[in-house]
Amino acid sequence: MTLHKIRDFYPDYKTHFGDRDVKGLDLYAGSDKIGSVDDVLVDDEGQFRYLIINTGGWIIGKKVLLPIGRARINNTEKRVYADNLTKAQAEALPEFKDDMTVDYEHEEQVRGVYRSNSTMPQETTAAQGVGYAGSTSAPATANTLPTLDLEQGYTGYDRDSYAYAKEPDLYAINEQNHPSLKLYEERLVAGKTRQKTGEAVISKHIETETAQASIPIEKERVTIERIPVNSGTAVAPGEANFQEGEVSRMEIYEEVPEFHKEAFVREEIKVSKVVDKETATAQETLRREELVVDNQGNPVVKNNP
Repeated sequence: MTLHKIRDFYPDYKTHFGDRDVKGLDLYAGSDKIGSVDDVLVDDEGQFRYLIINTGGWIIGKKVLLPIGRARINNTEKRVYADNLTKAQAEALPEFKDDMTVDYEHEEQVRGVYRSNSTMPQETTAAQGVGYAGSTSAPATANTLPTLDLEQGYTGYDRDSYAYAKEPDLYAINEQNHPSLKLYEERLVAGKTRQKTGEAVISKHIETETAQASIPIEKERVTIERIPVNSGTAVAPGEANFQEGEVSRMEIYEEVPEFHKEAFVREEIKVSKVVDKETATAQETLRREELVVDNQGNPVVKNNP
C-alpha cells in the first residue's frame, strides 16, 4: 500500500485539527528529549501509519520512522512520547529521506527493528486505524497476527498478503495514546445506477404489390399456297398416279409461357447497440463542522488528552 505525507494526501488537514497538529511536536523517550516529529505518513485510506521523527542531537541528522502504535501523543504538553524507543533501535533503523518512496522492503526493515522488543498481544480490541478523516477499521484479533518462528522470524505473509492489522502492536490506535478531534464534513459522492429508458422492437411485415412480367413466345401455323399449273401440258403416259386417300402430315409447335414466383434476399439487417458516453455534473452545497470556542469573561480552558 502506498504511503503519503499527510499534506500531500489532505492539503487542508490543518483546518480540522488546528493546534492538535502532531507535526512539529517535541519527541521524548521517557523524560529525555530525543528529537521532534517532522511529518506524518498515512496510507491510501488516510489512516496514520508512521511518524517521521528527526532524532536531532540524539543521532545527529538522521530521520527515521516511528510506527504510530509506538507513539503516545500528549496534546496538553505538546509532546509525543516514544517510551520504548532505544538509541540502539534508532541507530539500527533505516534512514528516511524526504524525497524517497517508502516501499515494502523499507517497511520490513523498520518493522524488524521494532519487533526485537515487541510484546505481541494474543488479542486486542484497539481499532486498527484512525486517520485524519476520522475513519476506523475493525479490530485486529489473534487470528490476524503473524507467527514468530525462532529461525525465520515473523512468517505468514508476504508483500501481497501483508496487512497492518496483523501487527496491532505497531499500528493500533486508541483514544488514550492518540487523542484526536473528529469533525464531520459532507462530501459530494458521485455514483450511477443503470435503468431502462426504453426499448427498440424490430420486426417485419409483408407488403403485397402486383407485378407484371412479359415474355415473347412463338407459335407455328401452316400456310397452304395453291399455285396454278398450265393445263396445256400433258403428263406423259404412266406418270399420273392417282391415289385416293393420300395424306401429308406436318407437326405444328408453339411456345407456352410459364410464370412462377421465387424468393430472393433483398437486404440483410444487422442489429447492435453502441454506448454513447457523456459526463454528468452536479453542484451541491456541502456542510462541515468546525470547532468554535466562545470564551466569555476569563475562563481557564484546558485541553484534556
